[in-house]
Amino acid sequence: MKSLEELTRPNIWKLAPYSSARNEYSGHTARVFLDANENPYNAPLNRYPDPLQSEVKKQLSKIKGVPQECIFIGNGSDEAIDLPYRCFCRPGIDNVVAIEPTYGMYKVCADINDVEYRPVLLDEKYQITADRLLAASDNHTKLIWICSPNNPTGNSIIRDEIEKTIIRFEGIVVLDEAYGDFSSQKSFRTELSKHPNLIVLNTFSKAWGCAAIRMGMAFANKEIIQLFNKVKYPYNVNLLTQQQALEAMKEPYEVTKWVRTLLLERNRMVEAFKLLPSCLRVYPTDANFFLAKMTDAQRIYDYLVARGIIVRNRTRVQLCNNCLRITIGNKSENNELLSALRQY
Repeated sequence: MKSLEELTRPNIWKLAPYSSARNEYSGHTARVFLDANENPYNAPLNRYPDPLQSEVKKQLSKIKGVPQECIFIGNGSDEAIDLPYRCFCRPGIDNVVAIEPTYGMYKVCADINDVEYRPVLLDEKYQITADRLLAASDNHTKLIWICSPNNPTGNSIIRDEIEKTIIRFEGIVVLDEAYGDFSSQKSFRTELSKHPNLIVLNTFSKAWGCAAIRMGMAFANKEIIQLFNKVKYPYNVNLLTQQQALEAMKEPYEVTKWVRTLLLERNRMVEAFKLLPSCLRVYPTDANFFLAKMTDAQRIYDYLVARGIIVRNRTRVQLCNNCLRITIGNKSENNELLSALRQY
C-alpha cells in the first residue's frame, strides 16, 4: 500500500485537532471542574462525556480482542462510514469503488463529500472478485467498500477475494462487518496487524440489540484511528450512549444467546418461505435477514403493509428485482408474517 501520509488529504494530515477541556487534563486526578464552562448542577448530565470513550474501549477490547488504541467509537456506523471520506478523499478529485448492490450510506456519504462513487456489480451468486474491484480503480481511488455479510443480499463475500483485495490494493479497504456476529466466517478484525490498510466496521445495532443508542465501531491500525480522532467532533458519543454500552457489555453471553436463537429462527423462516407459492427463491444468507425473490414484490409488500406487517421492498435495487428483504424477528412476529403470506 501507499504510505498513510500519501493516502491522507494534506490538510487533514497537517490538521491540529480541537483540544477540548477534557482532553487537556486527561490522566490526572481531579475533584473540582471549573474548566469547561459547564453548569455545576444536574449531575451527571451537566458534565461533558469522555471524548475518547476510554472505559467503553477498555471493555470492547476484551470482548472484540482488539487493542484499545485500534478502536474508534462513533455516533452510529454512519460516522465511521463518513470519516474515511473526510480523511482520505479530496472532493472533486478522488474516487471510491464499492460492490453493488450494497448498503446505501456508502454512496450517500460519497455524494455529500463530492467524491466519485464507482459501483461494481456482483455476479449472479452475489459474489465479486478482487480482479473486478481492482479493475474499477485508478490512481485516484482511495477507498474500496466491501460489506460482508452484505446488505441487502445477506451472503458473505468470499474470504479469499476480500484478502486479495486488501493485499493488492494500494489504498484503504473498508470492510463492513455489521452482520458479522451472525456469520460463521472469521472476522477480519483479528488480522489488523497483517493489513495496515484495513478498516473493519461493526455496530451495536444488530447482534447487541442496541440500535437506539447509536454506537458504531471501527477497528484499524492505531495511525488510522489517530486520524479519525483528529477529525471527529470532540464529544461525538454522548454519556447516555456510553453508559448503556457499558451496561450491555456486562452480559455478553446474553448476546450470544440472542444470536443463537435468531439463527434457529432464520433457518426455520428460510425453509418456510421456500414452501410459499408466492416465493420463487430464497438466497443464501449469513445475516439476521434473508432476501427472497417473490412473484410480485410490490403487491405482496402492499398486502403486508395493509395488515400492519413491514418488510423491506428491494425490487428497485440492482440485481434484486421482485425481492423482499425479511428481518428475523421473534417467533411470534415471524409466525404472524408467515400466516399472512399463507393467506395471500
